[in-house]
Amino acid sequence: MATPHIAAAPGQIAPTVLMPGDPLRARFIAETYLEAPEEFNHVRGMLGYTGRYKGKPVSVMGSGMGMPSIGIYSWELYTVYGVEEIIRVGSAGAYAAELKLFDLMLVTGAYSESTFAKTQNGSLDEILSPSAALTARLRATAQTLGKPLAEGIVHSSDVFYQDEKPGTPYWQRLRDEKGCLAVEMESFALFHNAAATGKQAACLLTISDSFTSPQQTTAEQREKSFTGMMEVALEALP
Repeated sequence: MATPHIAAAPGQIAPTVLMPGDPLRARFIAETYLEAPEEFNHVRGMLGYTGRYKGKPVSVMGSGMGMPSIGIYSWELYTVYGVEEIIRVGSAGAYAAELKLFDLMLVTGAYSESTFAKTQNGSLDEILSPSAALTARLRATAQTLGKPLAEGIVHSSDVFYQDEKPGTPYWQRLRDEKGCLAVEMESFALFHNAAATGKQAACLLTISDSFTSPQQTTAEQREKSFTGMMEVALEALP
């Protein structure tokens, strides 16, 4: 049955969902990679499609920006539509100088100062882990495809525009004290919802900009050029 946010009928969504933040990136993945993609959602402009990749069923749907948004969509996918695993395919800003534009990062943990998990079920964990088996599958697939991966902890932030105070920048403290290699805004909530519902979640990121360099990608590049992580996620389908 439909939810207030997803219009799909039962059976329209595959057990595995790729979830970029940008709904236009979801459409790009569907139109570029999937066989006979069919749209199952456009409520609030959050596009979702189901098709097949090399004969395997898969869905792709945007999550929107931030933990509240991905929290809603991932929860409904897991609990209403029977989705078993969600692979976030998103962008991130590098905190670590060794991460360059278009590098791929496999997230091994998400740190957040957010109250999302505490509010949802009382969890006080500040670092949440992805599903080990799904993460291992993505790692093995990347190795098979010859695509190098950086691995590490990401900062899932509630704030895009930080009001910096004098002294050491906040991002640098998170890098040095928490071990965060990059920043994005969704993985912590996704990992929490997967654990809370007994489902699987993992995250592949493409570096889109850097806190240690003025270089950054364009909006069109973020929509259409982050193909490496898309291909790893699709080739890792069960």
